[in-house]
Amino acid sequence: MKILISNDDGVYAPGLATLAAALAQDAEVCVVAPDRNRSGASNSLTLDRPLEVYRHSSGFFSINGTPTDCVHLGRSGLFLEGFVPDLVVSGINAGANLGDDVLYSGTVAAAMEGRTCRLPPIAVSSHSFHPQHYAAAAEVVRELVKHLESLVLAPRTVLNVNVPDLPLQQLKGMHVTRLGHRLQADLPVAAEDPRGRLRYWIAGAGEAADKEPGTDFYAVEQGYVSITPLQIDMTHYSGMDNLASWLEGLE
Repeated sequence: MKILISNDDGVYAPGLATLAAALAQDAEVCVVAPDRNRSGASNSLTLDRPLEVYRHSSGFFSINGTPTDCVHLGRSGLFLEGFVPDLVVSGINAGANLGDDVLYSGTVAAAMEGRTCRLPPIAVSSHSFHPQHYAAAAEVVRELVKHLESLVLAPRTVLNVNVPDLPLQQLKGMHVTRLGHRLQADLPVAAEDPRGRLRYWIAGAGEAADKEPGTDFYAVEQGYVSITPLQIDMTHYSGMDNLASWLEGLE
């Protein structure tokens, strides 16, 4: 198996190195990651300038672009001749990607860019912003990848995996979950720069509003690995008839 690995925390992130080392035990891996932290980049592509690629002594490649850029270029075969990935794995992110977080997450976006690979892509995040147990999360992903060939899912499905920051033996198991929901994010924080100009910091995400049993929030808080299948097709099919009727009433 050939696996393309990326992230949004940047090429020097410890979670990236731990994930690559774990998956390299069973597969051929190529790592292409942003040259700096690009958390919150979502699915953005860089279209206003050319991208630069640097090969590190570790064998990892970095790009001065977004996580999506990295997978987009990494899948092209430009880095390693003949390397056509069967699978894209993104992570291990420092900090969970639960509920509405997937709308903004560069970790999830990098996985989504691998949606047309042979196997369903995986985004993996630790529940802690300062993880102490990256190795446990990496082993969870390694185990999933070993059995991925037998998984039958609709095309273009992404697996969003969140792992409690616990030693492997303390993880209670794996739960299939749905996305929960957060309250509205905190208000931006205004700050004046040294030249007297007003600037704004984007504030933290809102607290969990829907963390009922069955959600990704609930599973992780209870010590279980959360695995949520995400679909790329965002069409709200159940709303199509209502929308059509509403439009007819406007005529």
